[in-house]
Amino acid sequence: MKKTISLLFLSLISGAITLVGYKYFFESSTLQNQQEGVQSTSTVPQLPTHTNTSIAGIDFTEAAENTVHAVVHVKNLSYVQTRSNPIMEFFYGYKGQTQAQVGTGSGVIITEDGYIVTNNHVIDNASELEVTLNDNQTYKAKLIGTDKQMDIALLKIDTDKKLPYIIFGDSDNLKLGEWVIAVGNPFNLTSTVTAGIVSAKARNLSKTGIQSFIQTDAVINPGNSGGALVNTRGELIGINTMISSNTGSYVGYAFAVPSNITKKIIEDLLEYGNVQQAVLGVSGFELNNLIAKDLDLSLTQGFYIQEVVATSGAKQSGLQKGDIIQRINDKPIKTFVDLKTILNTKRPNDKVNVTYNRDGIENTIEVSLMKVENTTISYNGFEFESLSIEEQNKFKLNYGLKIKTVKNPKYAPYKEELEGGILLAINGKKVQTTNQAQRIFEELGNKQKIKLEVISASGEVLRIIV
Repeated sequence: MKKTISLLFLSLISGAITLVGYKYFFESSTLQNQQEGVQSTSTVPQLPTHTNTSIAGIDFTEAAENTVHAVVHVKNLSYVQTRSNPIMEFFYGYKGQTQAQVGTGSGVIITEDGYIVTNNHVIDNASELEVTLNDNQTYKAKLIGTDKQMDIALLKIDTDKKLPYIIFGDSDNLKLGEWVIAVGNPFNLTSTVTAGIVSAKARNLSKTGIQSFIQTDAVINPGNSGGALVNTRGELIGINTMISSNTGSYVGYAFAVPSNITKKIIEDLLEYGNVQQAVLGVSGFELNNLIAKDLDLSLTQGFYIQEVVATSGAKQSGLQKGDIIQRINDKPIKTFVDLKTILNTKRPNDKVNVTYNRDGIENTIEVSLMKVENTTISYNGFEFESLSIEEQNKFKLNYGLKIKTVKNPKYAPYKEELEGGILLAINGKKVQTTNQAQRIFEELGNKQKIKLEVISASGEVLRIIV
């Protein structure tokens, strides 16, 4: 018994000594090392940490409050003719009727006197346009102009009072991961605010490679089209235009037209009545690893020039086949969309600094941009193209378009006579360029009768109604 008590006492004494030693030697040493900044000798890595989260210091309230007052509800009233039923018409005299359809979307006030920007698809085919402000006041709106390619439209309402509006920000300065706010009227819910980040820039959603969208994960649904995408300072950096979804509702991807492109379109519509498009005057393709290997190139990014237009500023500045465009105005060019994003904000005769690589050597030159002209246009089964210099000399004309093909079945009997002929005038207006003809056709629409004055392939002057 005494032996057991002795062993128990000895164990208690040993434990106490061990505890005191640990406290004195280890904990005091660790504390001293921390105070003196001595790094631990432990093999466990010390990972850097940040005490603040990125969203903690961000306040969306002021930007949201200012934006909702400048975002409007746009209503598109159009009329459609219902199909007639021959049986109902025969027995009961019933004929097709005209029915009204109402489409809705959003818009953004950009000036205090009532200019509003929205999407082209929001107002497309409208017979009447109506705008409701955030204070529930409603106005009739007038269409100033559109750019179908970039899905932008400009409206105007007349009011005696000064309206709240949003100032433009610089969409080129957007950074991936930057917080943005989307404001619109989804599902007829007025002034809905959602937040997200910039997921991508210069996103291409077009087979032609022309579009250049901002991608965001801010929630956007039907009705948000034409609404505002703003940064945390409340500056307009995009016009919400579409979602990518199999269901028609938001699933995580939303897109907006950058503000710099939108601003340029609006300025063109106000100053020129149409959008001024500029091009470098080169054609080619973007590089990747496989193409670079086939062409035996060391560069795998950039725009490879395959052809230079003879009359372009690019040709005059010395660009040639085989040059690889690396930057324009010091902005990197990795894809064709990067190139178009810059050119979409420029006008004919603007000058840009082009940095290109030729045989491994970089050079920078100034290039004057040229006006883009459509070489062919189509209307109601007719396809027209610009006249060549030889054709102008042959027909002794300094205006007109060549009738390339006729696919309208109504004019099939006259196909041989019309194809190869010359379109001289539309409703009495002489046709100078394909762009001019395109604008006339767009203004008149497909439902109106149009008188075309043409010279047939045999040289006979004809007047036909389309």
